[in-house]
Amino acid sequence: MIKPSEKIKELGLILPPAPKPAGVYRPVLVVDNFLYISGQGPVLPDGSLMSGRVGDDIDLEVGYKGARQVALTMLSTIQTHFGDIDRVKRVVKVLGMVNCTPDFKKHPLVINGFSELMAEIFGETHGIGVRSAVGMMLPDNIPAEIEAMFELHKE
Repeated sequence: MIKPSEKIKELGLILPPAPKPAGVYRPVLVVDNFLYISGQGPVLPDGSLMSGRVGDDIDLEVGYKGARQVALTMLSTIQTHFGDIDRVKRVVKVLGMVNCTPDFKKHPLVINGFSELMAEIFGETHGIGVRSAVGMMLPDNIPAEIEAMFELHKE
């Protein structure tokens, strides 16, 4: 199986700078054999945030791209704050939050932007975990915020 770091290079993915905590929390936390990642937003390569509310000023496709950008942000956070992305064995749990209007009903399709990229990087067996996708208002009008839990390879 190809290593996640090699797959990122193979796909030509550009990771944005890892965001600094915007409050009192840890960006990553290791407990036993699990890596927990705090909620991440869609940071662009220049360090700015994507913005928009699905069903209002952006559509499903742009929301999907926002969730995919969150995946890149999360990978950057793992590399920056944890150090070795190749120690990640699999995605365990994902909570995807979509900034959307009350009448928008396709939250899972937005969060697929995150999940599909994780499946590309870690493979379908290890890149797809359990997941929730919900709609709400998000800080800075970002289209998506995602937190996740990963299992680590034993050292």
